[in-house]
Amino acid sequence: MHFRFNGLLISTLFLPLILGFASCSEKKAESNQVETVTEDTPVPESDEKIILFFGNSLTAGYGIDADDSFAGLTKKRIDSLGLNFKVINGGLSGETTAGGLSRLDWFLEEKPEIFVLELGGNDGLRGIELSETKKNLIAIIKKVQTKFPETKIILAGMQIPPNMGQEYATEFAEIYPAVAKEMNVTLIPFLLENVGGVPDLNLPDGIHPTEEGHQLVFETLWPFIEQEIG
Repeated sequence: MHFRFNGLLISTLFLPLILGFASCSEKKAESNQVETVTEDTPVPESDEKIILFFGNSLTAGYGIDADDSFAGLTKKRIDSLGLNFKVINGGLSGETTAGGLSRLDWFLEEKPEIFVLELGGNDGLRGIELSETKKNLIAIIKKVQTKFPETKIILAGMQIPPNMGQEYATEFAEIYPAVAKEMNVTLIPFLLENVGGVPDLNLPDGIHPTEEGHQLVFETLWPFIEQEIG
C-alpha cells in the first residue's frame, strides 16, 4: 500500500520511519529557538557582592587609566585575594553632590554591600553653599540606607584649598565628620591624605592624583574597605 507525503508516493513500510523523523525535526527546531527576553523577564542574580564607588573625577581616575585609580586598585586587591566581590566605578568627572543625588537611583538597581561616597570636592571648588553640600550628602546616604539598610557606607572626607577663603575651607572640611556622625556611617578623615597639595603626586592641574598618587590614596582607603568586608 502506498500514500503521498509532501507530494511523494511512499510505501507504508516507511511510514513509522518518516513520522519519527518529522517528530524529531520538530523537537530539534523547538530546542534551537532563542528565548525572548523582555523587561518582564527575570534577570538571574549574580552571587557576587558589590562594592560601589560613587564620586567625581577622583573616583573616575581622571587623567590616568581607570585600572590605576584607587577604585581600580581596589578591584585588583579584591581579585588577588579571591574575594567574592565585584567593584563598580560610579565616578563622573565634574560631579557635584546635587548631580550625584539626581543620578543615584540608577546605581541602586542592585544592592551594594559597600557604598563608598566620594563627593563634595567640586561643590567646594565652585563655592556652593555649605549647607547645600551637607544636605545633599545626607540625602544620598539616606536614600541608600532607606533602600538597603544593611549596606555599609563609607564617607570619604575631603578638604579644599583656601581659594574661597580660609573660613569657607575650614567649614567645608567640617561637613564630613558632622555628616558621618549624624548618619552613623564610617568616615575616612581625608581621602587625599599625603597626596593633596603634593605636586609630584598630582597631575599638572594640581587637583587630580597621578598613578603614584592613586596608589597612596588606595593605601589610605583599603583598611576601611577591608574592615567592612569582614
